[in-house]
Amino acid sequence: MKSKLPAVPYLLWMGVFTIVPFLLVIFFAFTDSSGRFTLDNLSGITSYIPVFGRSLWLALVATVICLVLAYPFAYIISRIPSHRQSIFYMLAILPMWMNYLLRTYAWMTILENNGLLNRFLGLFGIGPLSLINTQGAVVLGMVYDFIPFMILPLYSTMVKIDNSVVEAAQDLGASTWSVLTRVILPLSVPGITTGITMVFVPSVSTFIISRMLGGGSWLMIGDLIEMQFLGNAYNPNLGSAISLVLMVIVLIIMSITNLFDDEEVGEMIK
Repeated sequence: MKSKLPAVPYLLWMGVFTIVPFLLVIFFAFTDSSGRFTLDNLSGITSYIPVFGRSLWLALVATVICLVLAYPFAYIISRIPSHRQSIFYMLAILPMWMNYLLRTYAWMTILENNGLLNRFLGLFGIGPLSLINTQGAVVLGMVYDFIPFMILPLYSTMVKIDNSVVEAAQDLGASTWSVLTRVILPLSVPGITTGITMVFVPSVSTFIISRMLGGGSWLMIGDLIEMQFLGNAYNPNLGSAISLVLMVIVLIIMSITNLFDDEEVGEMIK
């Protein structure tokens, strides 16, 4: 019988930094400032429904854009010779080597009214355009920061697709569209579901991007939670309730993406 001692550090880590904080969130969400049980925190979230709707919508848009951009890029990388794949793979993760805040500050410099992009457009008599402090700027920041999390799982899945499968489909008379929709797409579903989860979760809970590129005009769930814990309106009970609802939403979305299991993939191939 194998020893379970190597798992002890992991279990301790999970207990201290995952389970205990989760239990604290539940406790504060269902109690008031004096520690008495209450549902007022959850009922108070109804006034923030527009914030939840905006966060879900912008996160969905960013996730879809990441998928549309990352899918062909990941496929191209997976089909080129193996000795060149590492170069493109490195280029995909290269932005992640830079600090998250520095990347966002860079986009502020590019998009602001006197920024690099407006200066360039000014050479052609265009602008200045209002690019910063908009929903488009927030989505752009999400796509730039999180698209590597879409590329990597897609590439990891597509590189395992044997070329002989694609060639067999072509030999049997399948068109390019049929090969894409009936062979490549079904086999890459695991990478798609993983990528959607890895992009949507940080997008829906971000607060730095919405604050810096949205100028605080487009409040999101992450901003709302941060305000309850670190802002002037200190209310950890309400912040915990919002965090709990957000976790439930994320779990529901992850459950939906997990519906694309191996059985459904097999049906798509048929």
